Parts: sequence; C-alpha cells; structure tokens
Amino acid sequence: MTTRRQFHLRALSLGIAGLGLPALALAQGSAYPNRPIKIIVPYAAGGGPDVLTRKMALKLADALGKGAVVIVDNIVGAGGILAAQSAARMAPDGYNILVGASSHIVQKAMEPGAKFDPMKDFTPITRTSTSPSILVVSATSPWKTVEELVAAAQREPGKLNYASGGVGSAAHMCAAAMALQAKIDVVHIPYKGSVEIVPSIITGATQFAFPIASTAIPQIQGGKVRALAVSSAQRMPALPNVPTLVEAFKTQDLALEAWFGLWAPAGTPPEVVAILFKAAVKAYDDPTLRADSEATGAFVALSSSPAEFTKFMQAETVKLEKIVKAADLSVYK
Repeated sequence: MTTRRQFHLRALSLGIAGLGLPALALAQGSAYPNRPIKIIVPYAAGGGPDVLTRKMALKLADALGKGAVVIVDNIVGAGGILAAQSAARMAPDGYNILVGASSHIVQKAMEPGAKFDPMKDFTPITRTSTSPSILVVSATSPWKTVEELVAAAQREPGKLNYASGGVGSAAHMCAAAMALQAKIDVVHIPYKGSVEIVPSIITGATQFAFPIASTAIPQIQGGKVRALAVSSAQRMPALPNVPTLVEAFKTQDLALEAWFGLWAPAGTPPEVVAILFKAAVKAYDDPTLRADSEATGAFVALSSSPAEFTKFMQAETVKLEKIVKAADLSVYK
C-alpha cells in the first residue's frame, strides 16, 4: 500500500525527471555559479589570445562573485575546430564557455561538413574584442615594404611560403585575400597554433605571415620580426608608421579584422546567459584588463547584448562566406 508520503515523493521524482536539463539548470540558477566554470580556449598556451583570456577569466570570476572560479582549458588543433566541436557537445548548463572567433565562421564556410555550426550549436554571449592582423617578415629579411614582398613573389611563383595558426585562421584568411588581390602564387603552411608562426619566420621555414596583433606586437617590439602592413581599415596607434593593406592595394576589400567572443553551448538557459553577459561587461570595466588587452592589439568591443552579438555574427557569416568563396579557400589547400 502506497502511503501519502511515498506518493508525494514519487510525484516529485516524476516532476523533476520531466523538467529536462535546461529546466534543471534554471532551477539551479539561483545558486549559479556553484562550481568551476570552464572556458575553452582554441589557442596554444602562452600565445597572445591565451594570455588575455586567462587575465579575463580572473576578472570574470570576480564579477560573478559568490566565490566563483573560472578555469581555462586549452584544446588546440585544426585551427580551432577541435575546440569548437568539443564545446558544442558539452552540457548547456553555464559551466562551459568557448572563446569563439571569426575564424570559426571561416572554418565552417570552408568545410561545411565540420561537426559544429557557429550559429546553431552555440548561444552567443558577447563579443569581447577585435584584432587586426599584421603582415610580418623576419627582422633580417630584405623586404622593407609590402610592394617589395609582392614583387619577390611575382618573380618566383610558388617559392615563398606563409605561415598561419591553422587552416581558416585569421592569418590564413588575410594572406589568402592578399594573394588573391596581388595575383601572386604563394604556399600556405598551417601550424597547430599562432605561437608557432613567428618561430617559423625566424628560422626561415616560412617567409611571411599575418599573426593577429595580440601575437605580433610583442614580437615586433622585441625586434624578432618586421611589420610591413596591418589589416585594419586605419593605421594602428601602436604602429603609426606601418601602412594598412588598404593603403597598399587601394581597396577596402583588404580591411579585415579578427573578432573574439564568448559562446555557450546551444540550450544554455537565457537567465544564465544574462548572468554571464553582465559579468563579462563588468570584467571589462577593469581598466587594467582593458589596457592589457588593447596594448597588445586586441581592442575591447563588447556587444550591447547577447541578441546584438547574434545579429553581428549573422552579418559576419554572410561577409566571410563571400570572401572564402572568392578566394577559393579550402581545408584541402
């Protein structure tokens, strides 16, 4: 015989089972966060984006309060695809966040069969920063200008190599777009991460590259590489004497900037996304974090809301897909 207490317990059990994961996450939202939050970083440890993310993670934890802990997990490979695929399968409970980027849009455009979709598999939280890429060569290179580099490539088609942090990365995108504009035949050498770009140039394994500003500027200031141009629409305050690709080629088509943001797996409760958005905005109120970010060329560019970031990503998807098609970019090239 079922007692009234047993009946109520059984009814409670059935009710909880029917809630599903998102509802359970909402039920736990009042205590959110009550365990460590993991930020998945698709870049090698020690590189500019990784260092900045770790600094941001500390401020994000402070902004969340309640003794929140935010840890960073580097999942490197395939130009960020491995990290995106892993994050897309993680629980949508607010404890898993991916550093998403424009390069993920490019990768999906180049390989539609990739097992993640930036728009369908993730819930955008906020854009955090934008960063131009910088065309660099070895400090001992004979080339002092973009024009000299292009002329060398034209004289010997197929001889010059350029490095990137992976197929579909910002470095790959910018170099391919420049090669298309300049009508030069150069060879793409993709590495596992952005931290490998400058060493490849210093050793002579590659002749030029387009690392993002946060990775390139410290190496330029350290005298290891020489900057020939920047991919932003305007010259960078940190490199006022370095021309833009727009200036060099007289076209706005080469005004290309990478952007970064925070994505949660699709299905993350809106209330939790709102908490993370507000915490990210508060984190970047910290003047030290903003200064550290912008000093390395990652310019803080927070979204006004998760909805605004979603619209931004939709527009970027259209733009970047057009470039991929025009430059005939592929994971197989």
